Order: sequence, then C-alpha cells, then structure tokens
Amino acid sequence: MAAPAPVFDSPDPSFGDLLAARPALAMDSVAGLMVEEVPLARIAEVVGTPTWVYSATTLRRRARSLIAALRDAGLDASIHFATKSNPALAVVNLLHQEGLGADVVSEGELRAARAAGVPANGIVFSGVGKTERELRLALAEDILQLNIESAEEAEMLSAIATSMGKRARCALRVNPDVDARTHAKITTGLTENKFGVPIAMAPALYANMCALPGLDPVGLTVHIGSQIAHGMGSYLTAYQRLGELVRELRSAGHPVLRVDCGGGLGIPYRDEAPGSPAALAGAIKAGLGDLGVKIMLEPGRWICGPAGVLLTRVIVEKRPMTRRFVIVDAAMNDLLRPAMYEAWHGILPVSPHAFHAPLSPADVVGPVCESSDTFTRDRDLPALPANSLMTFLDAGAYGASMSSTYNARPLAAEVMVEGNRFAVIRDRQSHAALLEGQRLPDWAT
Repeated sequence: MAAPAPVFDSPDPSFGDLLAARPALAMDSVAGLMVEEVPLARIAEVVGTPTWVYSATTLRRRARSLIAALRDAGLDASIHFATKSNPALAVVNLLHQEGLGADVVSEGELRAARAAGVPANGIVFSGVGKTERELRLALAEDILQLNIESAEEAEMLSAIATSMGKRARCALRVNPDVDARTHAKITTGLTENKFGVPIAMAPALYANMCALPGLDPVGLTVHIGSQIAHGMGSYLTAYQRLGELVRELRSAGHPVLRVDCGGGLGIPYRDEAPGSPAALAGAIKAGLGDLGVKIMLEPGRWICGPAGVLLTRVIVEKRPMTRRFVIVDAAMNDLLRPAMYEAWHGILPVSPHAFHAPLSPADVVGPVCESSDTFTRDRDLPALPANSLMTFLDAGAYGASMSSTYNARPLAAEVMVEGNRFAVIRDRQSHAALLEGQRLPDWAT
C-alpha cells in the first residue's frame, strides 16, 4: 500500500510563489517555463523526456555563497562536495572550478571525482562500509583523508596501509548522539544509527589509532543528518561536543589538526525556512573556532538541490470515479524521494497558458507497476492533457543519483544550462544498453 501523503498545516505554495523563490526559473509569456534563458520546451523537443536539467549559474552562485560565509566568519575551511547527491561529471567539474573538492563514499564516486578533474588531495572518502579494494585505491591515489567509522575499520586500514608501505591520513567519525530532527531515514547522528562511534568511545579509539602502524590520524569528523532546516541548535550542540573532544584528545597528547563538520544544511522544498550558510558558519565558529583546527565541510543537497528540475511529459489524464490521475513519463525509478521519504516537490507546468489556468486536485503518478509510484496526491494543478510538459522542482540532489532501471526503464538524460545555451551531459540510456552484459547460461535451450 502506498504511504499516506504528509499532512501540512499551511496551503501549498502557489505557482507564483514557487517561481519567485527560484531565481533560475522564469515564465516567458510565449516560450513558457525557462531554466535561465533556455525554454524547457526546447529541451524536451531536442532531448526528449524525462530529462534532468541543471542550472550552472545556480550551482556557481550557491558554491560561492557558502565559500563567502565561511570566509566572513574567519574560518580556515575547505569544502568537499558530497558527490552522492549528484555525481554527474559536469556538476562535479563545475564545482571543482569554483574551488570545491569532493566527498565520496564508494570506488565509483572516487573514480568519478578524479575523472571530473578533482585532484586526489581534494578528496575525502566517507562511508560505513569501505571494502579492502576501495581502501587500497584510496591509498594508491593518495587522497586527502579517509574517514574511519569503527575500530574494526581502523585495524583493517592499518593492515592494508602497512602492506602497501603507506601511511593513511585518517579522521575518526564520531557519533555525538544529537537529534537532527529530520526524517528518520536521513538522520545519522543518534546512537541508534549505524554511522561512526559513540563519542564516549572516541578517546580510547583515537589513542589506539595513533598507536597503529600505517595510520596518521589527523582529526575528527561528524555528520548528524541531512535536510536540516529547523535552525542551528542541533549543529551547535554537535560542534560543542566535538570541541570538547578535541580538547580532551589534545590534553592526552594526540594531534587533532582537522575537523570535518559534515553537511546536511536543508533547502526549502515547500515553504520551509532556507538553510543559512552564515548561520552554519556561526555555529561552527562557536563550537570550534578557538581551537585552530582546519575546518572541512561536506555539503551536497544545499548546493545542487535547487539547481535541478526533472522535466516530464504527461502520458494521459485518467479520471476514474472521483479521483483525477495525471500519469507522466517520469517514475519512481527516476525520482525516488517521494516514494522513499514521502518527500514534497514543487510542480510547475511548462505552458504559460497552464500556469494561469484554473486548478483542481490531482494525483501525479508514474507508469511503474507499484502503488508507491506516486509523486503527490490532491495537488492543485491545471488541466494537463496528453503531451503537456511539467517539472518537478528542486530535483538536483538525490534525483539522478538515486535512479534505477526498475521495470526495465532506461536512465533519463541529463542536461546542463548556462545562460542561453544547453548541453547534454549524460545521454539517455538506450534499451540495448539495458541488456548489455546479460547472457543466457550455456545450458539454456
């Protein structure tokens, strides 16, 4: 059974409100909805649908805003883009041009970051389950830092580094037992979560890491959750606890040079208060600013979420009994967040006529054979006959990166827009590509 739609206390934002809050978008009276200066209808005509569309200007603006906030707070900081949020080479490369490194959580992401031009000394490898192969690759590449999640991983890394004649720069991920007050599936800083080590165990484990051969412990790391949009209280508590731990470790004679403060700053999908880089920088400074440590950040969603939309086409409007279904060619295998997190995404029609037309409640659903393939229920929308174009907003993070080929549906194309030009940055997957690598066993008849 499909998950119930979340209940909100306030009316949904109007089309005008959604548009006004997203400077990369504009409604042209003739060309319709635009990303920067490019009509989405033109992209649909050339590239087809469904298609992810990213605004390069938005990516640059948000990266620069975060850099400026850290600088204005007087913090010695580096930013490492969380590539799990959007590993497109063009996105990672653009952010690298803006001075960002990469935070990766797999061999694939590490290889993608390197292919996008990120130098090894700008890469941090996080994640609770790194394999021996991944650790060996990270050491061979000589990346900036490996974030260690357990005593067992520390022992494993020590043995691998020693066998390779390397010293592994590493940081210990600490679980500060702070409730980020976000969705249960994206909170990571509670003792019940799988990430990191309890803060009470950290002094002994850090001391052990300092004694292990092949390890070069350089600091601590923390990440309490994703889509944090309720203020800085959780961050401040976490960073204060981390600051106390830094002092304890130093008093025991252990080096602590860097503190990786994680990411998680939220964005307004509906009408939430926008996450503030200046407020985040202030929380970091309050908790860690007097320790002389190098600050690291791993933002993902805050940078790339508002930069992307998912462009889709209506297949048919279906009106059985009293409900109205708008069936589109995008599906949960493209944009998983509504099915997985009951997430709310703004929807805008591409047509200027539809933008101003009368509205009525509709369920927007995809063609996948699952009841959970539902993007929204009872959303006020204009008439959307077959072949109408519409967009899901704020889809630049955890959109394409969480896509699958369920129901043998090829992966959607990806496009980047800058000014009045656009380029396909990832081709639409072909049906033939879905079958590549498959074969029948030799005994099949």
